[in-house]
Amino acid sequence: MDQSRTVPSLDQWLREAKAEEDSDQCGMYLFHNGVVRRTAKARVRRGEDGAPDVTGMLFSYDEAKVEAAIARTRQMPGIFHVRVWLNQGRLSLGDDIMLVLIGGDIRPHVVDALQSLVGTIKNECVVEQEVPETRKM
Repeated sequence: MDQSRTVPSLDQWLREAKAEEDSDQCGMYLFHNGVVRRTAKARVRRGEDGAPDVTGMLFSYDEAKVEAAIARTRQMPGIFHVRVWLNQGRLSLGDDIMLVLIGGDIRPHVVDALQSLVGTIKNECVVEQEVPETRKM
């Protein structure tokens, strides 16, 4: 996992992945770029209309859990490349939360691996606290 707080270049990540020894096994690369949005998670996921908009997020993660999730993903069928970067601290609207790159042999393997890894990170490895918008009267 990349530890830099500077958002990495997805173009650079892809160039590096394609330069790896086993890149000739990859028929697909797929990116995930999670970004802080204004709409509260409660409204988007659970339809809670009264949830206030947000102005940002406090974000942290458990590095050991993330590394374990990455290791499990690398063991999935047809997966040859896994790379993850996570932000941390107070994030503003539009800031990148996470980047994930998966490379593998065929589309179903790559899609399944990306979905599994991002789901594991979001559900088991991170703490996200939305910062609600305060309404001025």
